[in-house]
Amino acid sequence: MTAFRSLALAMLKGFYRDKATLFFTFVFPLMFLVVFGLLFRDAGAQKIDLGVVGDGPVIAALEKTGAFTVERHDNLDDAVRKVKDGDLPAVVAEDGDKIVYRFARSDATQAGQITGIVQGVVSQMNQQATGEAPRFQVDGSNVEDSSLKPIQYITPGIMSWGVAVTAVFGAALTLVSWRRKQVLRRIRLAPVPASTVLTSRVVVTIGVAIVQALIFLGIGSLPVFGLRLTGTWALAIPVFLLGILAFFAIGMLVGAFCKTEEAATGAANIVVLPMAFLSGTFFPIDQSPPWMQTISEVFPLRHMNDGIMDFLVRGQGPAALVVPCLVLVAFIVVVGAIAAKVFQWEDS
Repeated sequence: MTAFRSLALAMLKGFYRDKATLFFTFVFPLMFLVVFGLLFRDAGAQKIDLGVVGDGPVIAALEKTGAFTVERHDNLDDAVRKVKDGDLPAVVAEDGDKIVYRFARSDATQAGQITGIVQGVVSQMNQQATGEAPRFQVDGSNVEDSSLKPIQYITPGIMSWGVAVTAVFGAALTLVSWRRKQVLRRIRLAPVPASTVLTSRVVVTIGVAIVQALIFLGIGSLPVFGLRLTGTWALAIPVFLLGILAFFAIGMLVGAFCKTEEAATGAANIVVLPMAFLSGTFFPIDQSPPWMQTISEVFPLRHMNDGIMDFLVRGQGPAALVVPCLVLVAFIVVVGAIAAKVFQWEDS
């Protein structure tokens, strides 16, 4: 226990004495949380600008939807010119029974939203004009808690990414630095088993990650963001801990191969940064092409993100632990075994 305590304290002191490490561990990931949290805080309440020309039941119905901020124009050509210039996403002109709709495809998502609403309103107007009762009725509702705010969906991905970066870089750089400075050689000659060295690094990594998570949740829970721990959030803890171990294993593998801190930093970035974009950290993975979604299934960050999201947002039960936990455990075993195989106490 004395050797374990000494090693853990040495690693911890080396961590918090490095101001750059503290910044990239705690402040840098939080910047993304704050930026995305503020950016999408009122996403559900924002209205789309819509130019209108003329007047009639269709335009009146579009105004009543509450989805648009209407900008009136006297001339269709002038309104279309504003759409071409990027000042308006779309314009609707109504002249008697004729409806003219022009839109910009530069923002495909917004164009799809506007087109769907306009077509829906026109279809409703046509059905009312026939005087016939509608044949089909749609019963639609949100399957998630309607009170959940965007921060609820943003936090799991960015928090997992921040923890992953710390675990990978911390393990890799410590291993490379200690090997270059002959610290590992002295530890090997001392009566300290390798398991003690490994366990002390794991404990420090988990401890730092827990502090990161608490800071993330604390900042996200501020009134300006409105994060709430709902439903079965406690079941996300096993996924979180296994995710830390998975990225610690990656860090050990990177540290085993690299000879210098610069090489370890570059290799860790090559591993973690693409994984963040392919695992739904900064944008929903469901919006990516099918082949990219398939590739993302092999990344531990994807399963860590999905696992935490299942409990923090979707309120899933214990059965939802099976897939992410099994994948993460398998990843830890395989990558950990490879890292142990190629591990070196000294540079050859």
